[in-house]
Amino acid sequence: MRLKKTYSSREVAAFTGLTARQLQVWHADGLMLPAIPPHRTDAGGYTERRYTPIELFELQVFADLRECGFTVPQLRGVVDALREHFGTRIFEAIGGGGLVDLLTDGHDVYVRTPTGEYFNLLNNPTTPLLAMGDLGRLRELGRKTRRARRKQVPRG
Repeated sequence: MRLKKTYSSREVAAFTGLTARQLQVWHADGLMLPAIPPHRTDAGGYTERRYTPIELFELQVFADLRECGFTVPQLRGVVDALREHFGTRIFEAIGGGGLVDLLTDGHDVYVRTPTGEYFNLLNNPTTPLLAMGDLGRLRELGRKTRRARRKQVPRG
């Protein structure tokens, strides 16, 4: 994928598998604000919202978490906890040069600090966890971008 300065809602939907409606609702709720919000035109319509590559990567993480079964309020909790307790945003925690890493086991979302401390972002993000045993179940949330799968139309 060649990076562009901004991406339309349709392009973001194609890369992430999210729907344009999800993007619209998340914008209205303040979960993910596009770099360039829509605005009314002289002709009475609206311009298309535009997202930066950073926002595209963050939306990919949201899509991955939604696929794992995380709810929108949980996504908001992750965003808020990262900002309030670690002074960072999702992009920086997924390889954007931040000081923490974002991980999941499919049930919770964790932050790993450079000193090796783990924090559960959805359950008391201010208290470090005692990490014992096999941490192999945790996987880093990445910046992978994929095209949405299209439904196969039977030919015949």
